[in-house]
Amino acid sequence: MKYRFTAIGLLLAFGFSLLAVSADEPTGEPTAMEVAAPATLSEARSRATLLHETLHGTLQVVHRDFFDEDDSHTIPSASLEDVFEALADSFQVDLKWLVVNTDIVNVDHRPEDAFERAAVKALAAGKPYFDGVEGDRYRFAGPIRLASQCLKCHVKHRTSTHNRTAGLLISMPLKLEHSPSQR
Repeated sequence: MKYRFTAIGLLLAFGFSLLAVSADEPTGEPTAMEVAAPATLSEARSRATLLHETLHGTLQVVHRDFFDEDDSHTIPSASLEDVFEALADSFQVDLKWLVVNTDIVNVDHRPEDAFERAAVKALAAGKPYFDGVEGDRYRFAGPIRLASQCLKCHVKHRTSTHNRTAGLLISMPLKLEHSPSQR
């Protein structure tokens, strides 16, 4: 039961972070999560399709991994990586867990580049998100709250049960508009 709530919490955080993409340029100093309404029917349909696939895939994975009486030992973050893979294949949306202020449980979750290192610093400082554009990709990092019950695995030798933070990195294609002088 507690795994189901953890998976749902991760899913909601992920879903809301997907909605945070606005038509505006990324700002250097985020103050709050802003969700701009889609500017076109095509953008709305794209968001809805992506969210539908995310929720549908998560529902399938949760049922596969958490309701199998013979083998229900999968952790939620590992289950969601199957959803991540499907989103990458279908929509070119890349997702990755990111260690912020916890132990490194999986070395694949360490920051790998300058953007990820800056995202870790921003999330550790309590920023609601960190984003930027690199080439033709929008990159977004949002915090994932790790409550006290998460810490037994994520912070082995803890001296406090205060909430910690992990991160979720999202990278997606960005259709860049070029001015006539840039063509």
